[in-house]
Amino acid sequence: MSCEFGKMIRVSVFGQSHGAAVGTVISGLPAGERIDMERVLAFMRRRAPGGSLATPRKEKDIPRILSGLVEDVTCGAPLCAVIDNENTHSADYDALRDTPRPMHADYPAHVKYGGFNDVRGGGHFSARLTAALCFAGAVCLQLLENRGVHLGAHLLSVENESDTPFDPLMCDPSVFDTLFERRPPVLDLQAGERMLSAIARAREEMDSVGGVIELCAVGLPVGLGEPPFDGVENRLSQALYAVPAVKAIDFGAGHEAAYMRGSAHNDAYRMQEGRVTTATNRHGGILGGLTTGMPLLLRCYIKPTPSIAREQDTVSLKNMENAVLSVRGRHDPCAALRAAPCVEAAAAIALLDMYLEGKAYGIE
Repeated sequence: MSCEFGKMIRVSVFGQSHGAAVGTVISGLPAGERIDMERVLAFMRRRAPGGSLATPRKEKDIPRILSGLVEDVTCGAPLCAVIDNENTHSADYDALRDTPRPMHADYPAHVKYGGFNDVRGGGHFSARLTAALCFAGAVCLQLLENRGVHLGAHLLSVENESDTPFDPLMCDPSVFDTLFERRPPVLDLQAGERMLSAIARAREEMDSVGGVIELCAVGLPVGLGEPPFDGVENRLSQALYAVPAVKAIDFGAGHEAAYMRGSAHNDAYRMQEGRVTTATNRHGGILGGLTTGMPLLLRCYIKPTPSIAREQDTVSLKNMENAVLSVRGRHDPCAALRAAPCVEAAAAIALLDMYLEGKAYGIE
């Protein structure tokens, strides 16, 4: 398995959903950076389940710091954090050794690892590992903020209900602070209520729904990225696809650009307060794999949770015949509801890595 990401900052995640713990090791952090652990814990609580529309699995998610911090200040050693698993129901997954769940990694993992893969809660493929990802992202986010870079995400849509999009020309960091405190993280509170109603309906019908997370980052210098293979879109996408439910990513106008003419899609340059900006921001702050200094905008498309209460068709791997599966266990009716901090975390890791790489080239 490939469990490490980054060049200047190297983040690895370890553990399994129903193992003893999950965790992360972050190497390459600059020494002398104070980490506000209360803010880290607050960030992680946004990912944790809670309320009537999330998995009833309860985990404290209090990281144990094994190395890398002395009195909450980075010391140059790798920062290692362990998050114990305390509320596992492993028996719920016994049948999955023979009958893989549709739209999960159970079957290809069974083939790749010769049947030795951990099926309990999805093992290493589980969204449980985003607890470790969120710890690492919360640390990287604080280092970005120390350098004038701010980012935030909101739940843009669930099924057919949509929130107000970010302003593509000017995302005020105070908006990110507001979203940090909201459940769900939406700009339009009424839209959030409609989304919750859509999720509740799906759960009542023993089904699930997907959604879209929109992220904005501001304060990035011009010229970050190493195209063609390590451009900004490349690096962000690699990190964001570590969030298990992400199925597609758009930057700027995204797929809609394919249906526009150049005259409608192009962002005209202009001078504003002594710096080069664009009149519109359909490029989403990235051109040629490089940051342009405009707000970076992306959207992550989150699939509906595949573990639903309805019976589903599958196969028996032992008997090599068709079978029917009733998925047991505790599952979210909408993974997107808790995905915003996961998207923020993955983006923060990638952006800090690129920021420090750019600094080596004199970009600040």
